[in-house]
Amino acid sequence: MTEERSAGVDDLRARLQVVAARVGEAARLADRDPAGIRTIVVTKFHPASLVRELASLDVLDVGENRHQEAQAKARELADLPLRWHFIGQLQSKKARQVRAYATAIHSIDRPGLVDALRSDEASLDCFVQVNLTDDPGRGGVAPSELASLVEHVLAAPGLELRGLMAVAPLDEPARPAFARVRGLSERFVLPLAPTASGLSMGMSHDLEDAIAEGATHLRIGTAITGNRPIAG
Repeated sequence: MTEERSAGVDDLRARLQVVAARVGEAARLADRDPAGIRTIVVTKFHPASLVRELASLDVLDVGENRHQEAQAKARELADLPLRWHFIGQLQSKKARQVRAYATAIHSIDRPGLVDALRSDEASLDCFVQVNLTDDPGRGGVAPSELASLVEHVLAAPGLELRGLMAVAPLDEPARPAFARVRGLSERFVLPLAPTASGLSMGMSHDLEDAIAEGATHLRIGTAITGNRPIAG
C-alpha cells in the first residue's frame, strides 16, 4: 500500500468514526439502538478506488444515484461483497440494467418503474420515494398517490418493499419533514405491509433529525467521503 493510499484510508477511517459517533449519540437521545440504523456511504463522482478503500474498512453498503457510474463501479469491484443501493431517479428503460447489480433501489416513484422492475427471478429490496415538495423535478411520488403506488409494489413479483425514502426540502427545517415521512409510513404503508417499516432518510447535514424521527437507513456522502471531485 502506498503512503498516499494509507493516508486516504486513515482519513476515511477517521470520518467514519466521527459519523458513527454522531449516529450513536443521536440514537441515544432518541432512545434507539444504533444497531438498527444502517449507514449507506454515497460515493457519487468518487472513483472505484475509494469504494475499495471503504470496503477495506468493512463498509459494504454503497450508494450511487447515476446508473452509468454505478454500473461501471459494480463491474470493476465485482470481487467485493458490496451491497449497491441505487438512490437516484431511475428511467424505466434502465431498470433491468440497474436490477442486475443493485441490492436495493430507494427511488421507486411511479407504477411504470415498478412494472419495469418486476421479475420472476431474485427479489430486489425497494423503497418508495415520497416527494415532500411541490416540485416534481425533485423526484418521488406525491403523498396523495402513495397508497396506490405501495399497493402496486406489493403486487409486483420480485420486489420486496422495505419502506419509504425521502429527501428533506431545502426551504424548511428537516425534522418536521422527516416527521411527515414517518406519519405517511404509519398511515399508508404499515397497514398494507407491516414489515415495510424502513425509513431511508437523513444525509450528512441532517442525520440527527432523521434518526430522531425513526430513520433506519442513512445516506451519507461528504461527511465520510470528503468533498466530491468535480463531475466530468
